[in-house]
Amino acid sequence: MRTTEHIHDHGDPTLYRTPADAVAAPPEKLAYVVGFDPTARRADALFTVDTDPASPAYGRVASHAEMPDLGNELHHFGWNACSSALAHAGHHHAARRYLIVPGLRSSRLHVFDTVPDPARPRLVKVVGSEELAAKAGYSRPHTLHCGPDGVFLSCLGGADGADGPGGVALLDHESFDVLRSWESDRGPQRLAYDVWWHLRRNIAVTSEWGSPSMIEDGLLPDLLLDRRYGHSLHFWELDSGRHLQRVDLGDEHQMVLELRPAHDPEATWGFTDTVINVEDLSASVWLWHREGETFRVRKVITVPAEPAQPEDLPPALKPFGAVPPLITDIDLSVDDQWLYVSAWGTGDLLQYDVSDPFHPRQTAVVRLGGIAARQPHPAAPDRPLTGGAQMVELSRDGRRVYLTNSLYAAWDEQFYPAGIDPWMVKLDADTSHGGLSVDSRFFAHDADFLGLRVHQIRLQGGDASSDSYCYRG
Repeated sequence: MRTTEHIHDHGDPTLYRTPADAVAAPPEKLAYVVGFDPTARRADALFTVDTDPASPAYGRVASHAEMPDLGNELHHFGWNACSSALAHAGHHHAARRYLIVPGLRSSRLHVFDTVPDPARPRLVKVVGSEELAAKAGYSRPHTLHCGPDGVFLSCLGGADGADGPGGVALLDHESFDVLRSWESDRGPQRLAYDVWWHLRRNIAVTSEWGSPSMIEDGLLPDLLLDRRYGHSLHFWELDSGRHLQRVDLGDEHQMVLELRPAHDPEATWGFTDTVINVEDLSASVWLWHREGETFRVRKVITVPAEPAQPEDLPPALKPFGAVPPLITDIDLSVDDQWLYVSAWGTGDLLQYDVSDPFHPRQTAVVRLGGIAARQPHPAAPDRPLTGGAQMVELSRDGRRVYLTNSLYAAWDEQFYPAGIDPWMVKLDADTSHGGLSVDSRFFAHDADFLGLRVHQIRLQGGDASSDSYCYRG
């Protein structure tokens, strides 16, 4: 077994051998955030935000890099290499250097180099939609993770925006060329969203949102009521791309989104979320776990809808007289002790103690924005916030939680029809007993992001949702 020192001599010190190494590493001084123009008339951008409390620019945008083209709708993005590289002898020179930034609407990939100046990433390559279609048969790239055999890029659509099946494209770690589709036998899988894995167990997991026609014009009520959005998890053989098992959460639980497997490389459990229950407007978090060779799921958290006055609701919700929580993101701390749940509808960020993953215990909740509440930030108590707690990213040591407030342009308009002004906030987390407090010094918003709506966050040196580790100790 290689020592940490040996690994550091042969690569990037931000590739961590164990979860404990990641927790103990120096804190991030920068965050990277994508912003998009919902009208597609202005270029989307990659923003760099100062997260160093000792810096005079703390909590402010340090720089931005615009895309060279229009209409991308930047959404999720990730690194070319992460700690999973330490499992593969051929990748011992890998470095967490390049950010690969997909356009969810354009199907283009933009590659940014964070060297030599991490605060000012430079665009070095664009991979066109035609290459993704020709070599992998996919479009609408959504989520990417660095892993074995290449960068795994989950895509919602078939070639040229076709309705499917969606799936996973493999990219070369170094050239970023599209190699092929990952699946060798997809079984019953047709819808796609996220992809993750249990690296040491040779197991991959994928989830389901919807095909391009199901999402690009907003949430379609007929499809929702007909229970046509995704409601299953799929388990695969990681090295071969062979489908092993489909687990249906029940078709009332619509849209199975984020996958957060345990960071413990020997574990075979993880959390996923469902956006809405069509029977009562609640949302839920589910635990998957392995019994023998079979994966099972169980609902471990339910967040109910909140009654509201019709005048406080958008047209789509007035008939129901309630705000659905709409769980749209979750994040699991690197030590597998704390789970964060974003309820974009109510604006709540909920913290749970998951030291027993079968029985989460809520320990804190903070509300920012929300459809009916519009809860302000403490730095601007007279300014009601638009949007709600949405994308959540957590520092490796679990003490800092970052949030942004936009989901997806067409869905933003339905639930927040008055518009969404961009904001990014930071909360401080108590990792001993539980608890959350909003950092009043950290409130990047509006003109800081040039008016572009902001979505996913990545942290310098890695974060809780973008690394998988190879060793337990």
